[in-house]
Amino acid sequence: MNPDPHAESDPLARQRALLGRLKASSFPHEAGEISVIETHISFVVLTGPFAYKIKKALALGFLDFSTLERRWFYCQEELRLNRRLAASLYLDVVAIGGAIDTPQIGGSLPALEYAVKMVQFGQDGLLDALVTRGEARPADMDALGRLVADFHHRLPRAQTAEEQEYGTPRAILAPMQDNFSELRRLIETPEERRVLDQLADWSRKQFTEREPDFAARHRDGWVRECHGDLHLGNVVRLDAGPCVFDCIEFNPAFRWIDVGSEVAFLVMDLSERGRPDFGFRFLNAYLELTGDYGALDVLPFYLVYRAMVRAKIAGIRAGQPSLSEAGRTAALAQAHAYLAYAQRCTARKPPALLITHGVSGSGKTWASQHLLEAGPAIRLRSDVERKRRHGLCPLAASHSGLGRGLYDASASDATYRHLRDLARSVVVAGFSAVVDASFLERRHRDLFRQLAGELGVPLILVHCEAPPPVLYERVAARQQQGGDASEAGAEVLRRQLQTAEALAADEPAMDLNRALVALGRNG
Repeated sequence: MNPDPHAESDPLARQRALLGRLKASSFPHEAGEISVIETHISFVVLTGPFAYKIKKALALGFLDFSTLERRWFYCQEELRLNRRLAASLYLDVVAIGGAIDTPQIGGSLPALEYAVKMVQFGQDGLLDALVTRGEARPADMDALGRLVADFHHRLPRAQTAEEQEYGTPRAILAPMQDNFSELRRLIETPEERRVLDQLADWSRKQFTEREPDFAARHRDGWVRECHGDLHLGNVVRLDAGPCVFDCIEFNPAFRWIDVGSEVAFLVMDLSERGRPDFGFRFLNAYLELTGDYGALDVLPFYLVYRAMVRAKIAGIRAGQPSLSEAGRTAALAQAHAYLAYAQRCTARKPPALLITHGVSGSGKTWASQHLLEAGPAIRLRSDVERKRRHGLCPLAASHSGLGRGLYDASASDATYRHLRDLARSVVVAGFSAVVDASFLERRHRDLFRQLAGELGVPLILVHCEAPPPVLYERVAARQQQGGDASEAGAEVLRRQLQTAEALAADEPAMDLNRALVALGRNG
């Protein structure tokens, strides 16, 4: 007997009836207490060791799961796409056979439904939960930056005519406009409408100003088949490190995007949750590996765009009739928080240009890490960019002798000129630039003093020092531990101490604490 008289004519009711009949014996493995989590577009069956994700029989315009064949196809797509980042979690696509009254996971055909089989994990390990509890760690941000950078590096560029249509300026403009149109229907108060109109005007102006940048990034191959939904709730901390799951499988236009849009989503989510330091730590870890500093030109636009996406989703959730009053209040508060964050993005303080000064081991990279987290600031490391210019990854050994190869005078001058050009692009994009280099020669410091004057921004010189015994101890420990882009050892340090040009009277310097205060007034 069918448990739901409407199930035959209503596919969604049929799915609910099937789920209501699942029990431990329905699974080909031991199962604990069976529970079902319902999302906007899926049912997730939790069994203890495994989770089974079933797509709702829906057609919503931006997705179509209306037929069993379509649900099978998108289950396969979900498996394919998510195994790029979470192969340990995504196991298989399984059929649900038998009858609605007695369903069997992995049962014989014909299939009643299909499900993506996943390893079940605890919700307390999700990054949004860790941030809420204050348990997220700086190391999580570094690892996540490396993970996403490696993922984006491995993604192929668009090949087919259809793929090449994604990520064009026209494809960027349409969803931005749709967000504001949808939000206007959800906004209730005149003040909120005024804020929304201001954000819409800012976004249109930004789009117009940056349209050549969007086109150039599309042309240069920065539009790739990304994850598409990289927010805190889709990252879980496992024993092996952060794992990103639940990418968008149902609409390729949502995942074929500029990698800068993908990165902006996580930066926005961390910053809106009160951890901008983590957002910029993640961003800098990502940029240090990819060298994609051109993404900064479009990052402010994408930060606001991603905030509007989340505000829209929260607003839609608040309007669901099944939601409790407490749930509605929470959803509205979340929508307001995203609007407030977007407003802050459109009114950032003017940027500054910061350069470090000190020999190897004096703490320049440590200090610059604190400065970038106090940003919004972007760090440029001479040790990284020097190698990038010569086709080497940050941790590669250049096998250059003292004052030779990558470190001879002409190569060093070229590195500082390259850092100057990068710093210019960072500041023009609206972010403070922190240049992590020794700056032991006056002429290199003058390059950046001149740049600050041209850009009309303050130059902050951050002096780092330590007693010689400590310096030698630090560089020896760094060489022994590995894992850092610097190749400076005792011989290099000895030469630096002998030849460094002291700061002149017209070169006022600050320690880290004073620099942080100065950056707070500007960045």
